[in-house]
Parts: sequence; structure tokens; C-alpha cells
Amino acid sequence: MTAVAPLSGKNTDETQGVEIPTDEAPILACTVSRDVQNFEILIDEMEARFQDAWGDLRISEALDFLDQPDAARVQVLALALDLEDESNVDTVLDIVRKATELSISVLLIADELDPIVLHQVLQAGAREFLPYPIPEQGLTEAVERLSRAARPPIPLADAVNVAEIPATEATLPTRTAGGCTIFAVQGLAGGVGATTFAVNLAWELATLKGTTPRVGLMDMDQQFGSVATYLDLPRKDLIFELMSDVDSLDDDAFRQALQIVDGKLSVFTSPAEILPLDLLPPEDMDKLISTAAGMFDYLVIDMPSALVNWTETALRMADVFFPVIELDLRSAQNALRFVKTLKFEDLPVEKLRFVLNRAPKMTDLAGKARVKRMAESLDISFGEKLPDGGKAVAESNDHGSPLALRARKNPLRKEIAKLAQSLHDVSTGAEAANG
Repeated sequence: MTAVAPLSGKNTDETQGVEIPTDEAPILACTVSRDVQNFEILIDEMEARFQDAWGDLRISEALDFLDQPDAARVQVLALALDLEDESNVDTVLDIVRKATELSISVLLIADELDPIVLHQVLQAGAREFLPYPIPEQGLTEAVERLSRAARPPIPLADAVNVAEIPATEATLPTRTAGGCTIFAVQGLAGGVGATTFAVNLAWELATLKGTTPRVGLMDMDQQFGSVATYLDLPRKDLIFELMSDVDSLDDDAFRQALQIVDGKLSVFTSPAEILPLDLLPPEDMDKLISTAAGMFDYLVIDMPSALVNWTETALRMADVFFPVIELDLRSAQNALRFVKTLKFEDLPVEKLRFVLNRAPKMTDLAGKARVKRMAESLDISFGEKLPDGGKAVAESNDHGSPLALRARKNPLRKEIAKLAQSLHDVSTGAEAANG
């Protein structure tokens, strides 16, 4: 681990000049161990004391982390050792010394550790010692002693407040009153969850509390689009007829092709037959999107994963273009090629807002370091970091239901709902200012 992602603070979208608050609390404490799963009671105690404001490091990662700016936020290092760690005693002592230099209080949790090693760690700077299994309330009492001795008590309430900051605000260009805001979503690798994101974003926009925006969802993957499956909708033959003769398209014909989900969301599904991706020329796509935009306040377009002859059209017409990737090599390579292609064609890359799906949890510091390295190597920033929704996502898709209806408390659903509210707030704020 050579770098660690920012753990709190604000991001700024330089191209749009809008300050974007993050939704991450500062990491106030870290466990350091060979494998924290060997100390289950410690995990429970850390969650009870620090809630989401703690992280985990392996012994092999700790020194690299302590060299990073984010280490300055950490107040307590819970060093958990057992007999198997005695072979790494030199590294452990270096970690304790380095943490002490940074004024980080070191709490040693020892499970049958050799007395000589225990003495060495305490001599190196560890300030508190707890045997494992940890006595009830032992961790909380030890942390309070460390806080009183070193500095003011750890502001846990403040950390929780930071975690409750609304999801990242999106940057949208000012639109005219009554206009349509267009969001395009494109997965840059198979299975990254782009369609799941598009479907649930559209649903959350359509069901915002206190407002009734007109929302449309278009599935433009003409070969293997799955929006119809995810919303349990039939595929109309009219879709193929309409795409085959866009010149004759009018508002009435487009409305006939739409299907309404629960009276809230209008959906234009992919055709029943598999069609060539180059069936629609750019001018036809322009007309199709323009027709849809005239009917809605928000339009979400689920793009095919392949670049087609009308991708440029969709990119130029979209207010925000969401490329969706995961934290893996294939996504990184495809994202690099995607951005390079857009820059080569002089296309508006400032509209891109990268979505990292199945992002590491806040306590996964090693994973967060990988995210930062990926962003730096690609020279991009992640506008959204979505958690893994688990089995509930596949089950929801298989049953043809948005997450909000089947798994309302799912963490992925919550983040998409926050994003939808943020997009709406920014969009309507821009509209009000313009009007």
C-alpha cells in the first residue's frame, strides 16, 4: 500500500467550479494485525466505540499508511498480536515507533504473546495494554484513558455527523426553465452494474419526496438491453418499427412505445429482436433523444457498452455522462482507452462523472488506497463510489423490481437515492437561478 485515499474533506470539480462534499467520516482509529478476523471481539468493540470512524490495516501495510497525510487524522492505533506475530517483531516495533512520532496513541491487544515481546512493544511506545479476549468495556475505558492523557477526547459525535453529509452533489450546467436534464450511463466493462445503476437512478428520480418530476428511462442497448427484464416489462414490437423509421417519429408515436411503471416511470425498452448496433445513424439518435427530452424533466439513457456511431451524439446531448467501472484491471484499461478516445476526438470529457461500483468499505484502508492509485494512474476522479449491494441486487433484478421496492434499506439503494436527491437539488437550483 503506497497511497491512501482521502478520508474526509471536500472534492472540487474544477471543470464546473462546484464544490462537492464527500460522504466519508474521518478515520479516527485503526486496528493493525496480521488478520483482524482472528480478533472478532476487537472488531465488535471497535464498531461499538468508533462506529464507522475506524479502519483496518495489515501489519505489512501499516508503515506505508503512516507515511501518508491521512495518518494525521488517526488518534488511536489498536495493535492486535498473537504468537504467530513474534516473527515480525521488528516490523511491529517500527510501527509503534512511527505511530509514537506522529503522536498516535498505541493500544496493544495481546493474545498469549511472549512476555519478552510484550515488554519490547511497550518499551517502543505502546501506552496501553489489554489481554485478549478483551474484558467487557475494556477497549472503551482504555481509549478514554489514552484520550485524557494525550489530548481532548475523541470527537466521535463529530465523526458521525460527517458521515451523515448528503451524497456527493452533482455538477449540472444551468438549464432553461421547463427543460430536460439528460443523464447517460455506460458500463465500461461487462457486469459492472451500469444497467442496475441506470434503472434505480431513474426510479429514485421518479419517486422523489415532495415533487413529481416526469422521468423517462431509455434502454439504447439494441442487442442485449436488460432494462425490460429489470422492471418486468414486455418488449414491444413497436420499438423496432419506430427505430426503423425515425424520420416519421412524432410525439404520439413515441408515447405509444412507452410503458409506465407504477404510474411513475416511463420506460422505452430495447427491441424484442437483436438489431445491429449501427442501425441508427447519429441524426436519428439526435431526433429520438430530442423527442424524449421534450416530454420529461429527467431522461436517463442506458447506453450499450460498445462505442457506436451515435455515442458522440448522446455524449454531446447529455448533461452528465456516467461511465461505470469496478476496481479491477479490465475496468482501468477500458477507462483509459475510453478517455483517450474522447480526448482524441475532442469530445466534452468534462461531462464524464465516473462511477465506481462495488467500492471498498470505509474501513478497508487497503482497498481505499487501491482506489486512489487507480484514479491517479487514470488521471480521473470518482464522482460516485457505490457500495456492494450484495445478493439483494441480483434478487431485485430477477424479480423485475427496483431496489427501493424490494430492498429499501440496501446500502446501494440508499446511495443511489442520495445521488438522485442531489441531482434534483442541483438541477432545480440551477433552474430557479436561471428563471
